[in-house]
Amino acid sequence: MAAKRNGLQSERKTIEAMIALFCRDRHGAPRGLCAECAALADYARLRLEKCPFEADKPTCAKCPIHCYVPARREQIRAVMRYAGPRMLLHRPVLAIRHMLNERKPPPEHPRRRRERADPTSSERPRSG
Repeated sequence: MAAKRNGLQSERKTIEAMIALFCRDRHGAPRGLCAECAALADYARLRLEKCPFEADKPTCAKCPIHCYVPARREQIRAVMRYAGPRMLLHRPVLAIRHMLNERKPPPEHPRRRRERADPTSSERPRSG
């Protein structure tokens, strides 16, 4: 449980730092986030809470599941494209941790992992 929480907390901190950096530089928000970026941060938090990979969550670029709706996906891509390189200057520990996580191979999809563990669950009786 603690490992799950720590992995997702680190991911949450990273995405929140990226959104804050983007909002400050692009939207000129002096403190906190503008309404649009606050909504994006809330959405990102919700997606992280619902992540089926839990502690094994890969970076978004390597994730086989597209959990963001298309409009939000474009927003978060713009944030990551802008803030990603700048994170090395502003939040180097988070940036380096994120870069190290990008090097790990993506985990197997949780549903496939379950099916492989219990192969009889996917078999259906044939009528004949």
